[in-house]
Amino acid sequence: MDSDASMKTHISRTMSSCFGILCQIRSIRRSVSQQTLQSLVVSLVLTNLDFGNVTLAGVATNQLDGLQYVMNAAARLVCSAWKCDHITPLLQDLHWLRVPQRIEFKLAVLAFRCTRTAPCGRHGFSTATSFCFDAQAEHSTNALCHRW
Repeated sequence: MDSDASMKTHISRTMSSCFGILCQIRSIRRSVSQQTLQSLVVSLVLTNLDFGNVTLAGVATNQLDGLQYVMNAAARLVCSAWKCDHITPLLQDLHWLRVPQRIEFKLAVLAFRCTRTAPCGRHGFSTATSFCFDAQAEHSTNALCHRW
């Protein structure tokens, strides 16, 4: 994490890595089917975008624009669209969420899993569940602090 806790370094490295992968995929796009192309983009680019994106919760949306730019480029590559084409219909056709929505979805899934984990262990909760409750409480506290 950056010294100013803005996650700029993480975002720029993720963008650089994803664009490198997209360039490699672009070079073989005429040699593979559309389905294979989409599988490559999802498995190599979107998973890279999603890795650790929960840590980006609460980050200003203007900092997430770079990651959204990567996702837009990936959608255009998969759909063989021009840069001037609108991106929203492409994302809808691919059933991809925008970056801020992906982060919210991942947090919601994490919270759901934390509340639905079966009790076990010495204190009645698994280690994963207690970790989730701690993370959820910390996120709630941070969200309240950012609102004020």
